[in-house]
Amino acid sequence: MDRFESLAAFVEVAEHASFVEAARRLNRSPPAVTRAVADLEARLGVQLLTRTTRAVSVTEAGQLFLAGAKRVLADLDDIEQAATGRGHAAIGELRVTAPIVFGRLHLLPLVTEFLRGYPSVSVRLFLTDRPTDLVEEGFDLALRIGDLTDLSAIATRVGSVGRTVVAARAYLEARGTPATPDDLAAHDTIAFGASSDRPRWVFHHGSHQSAVAITPRLIVNTAEAALDAALGGFGVTRVLSYQAEAAIADGTLVSLLDAFSDEELPVHFLYPASLHPAPKLRTFLDVAVPALRARLKERRGGNSSG
Repeated sequence: MDRFESLAAFVEVAEHASFVEAARRLNRSPPAVTRAVADLEARLGVQLLTRTTRAVSVTEAGQLFLAGAKRVLADLDDIEQAATGRGHAAIGELRVTAPIVFGRLHLLPLVTEFLRGYPSVSVRLFLTDRPTDLVEEGFDLALRIGDLTDLSAIATRVGSVGRTVVAARAYLEARGTPATPDDLAAHDTIAFGASSDRPRWVFHHGSHQSAVAITPRLIVNTAEAALDAALGGFGVTRVLSYQAEAAIADGTLVSLLDAFSDEELPVHFLYPASLHPAPKLRTFLDVAVPALRARLKERRGGNSSG
């Protein structure tokens, strides 16, 4: 196998943890795939895979190499499409990442609708709340909420989201309903993603801004956990508005302090800078950008700054 075939063999083995499955997908014999990966490791001088009689796993060096290998193969596919006259057609796998809840609620429906219209495209959607590196991890597109830190990438704004303070009705009946942000000092609070033991919740009321120091009884690292604790009647929490949307709609959580708004967080699509974005990416953006702008505007009551 040549160098690109060796890369393809390694990627398939790494993703499926099996030489046999990789061979089946590549239409090669298992010994041929084994030799290709061994030749690649010998050329690099590092071990990419750990092999036992029962399992195959990717080494730390292999994890670093995997993202780059996938990116090289994707670039080769795009070049071949352009050279064979398929360069204007949406084809191939599109790798997309987004925050977990936002991705499930808002991006996934757009992805499935897109796939119905473009049968030659497949999408690998990776939902995570941790920061991802577009280039290093081989993503074609990322959805970001908040201020952008990667200034080397191309960003397309699709709207904004705010935060909301919520609590269960049973908790409010027992402890009372806060009328102003300062009233939160008398309540049990649940902090989500706090960077310190004493986070500050910022509120706006007209032209006045106040930052209220919260002493949380509970700090969690996911919005789902914060909402679960609030649903259980433990206390008051603040999450991004879309994260609590369903619970507010069905009455299991009550939205609080609505007169005291928080700053809007921008929502962007972000993709690596390129003179010639792949047709699959351009086509997806043509479909997803206006659709997501409409979804966010609708949920902001027509006031989204998309």
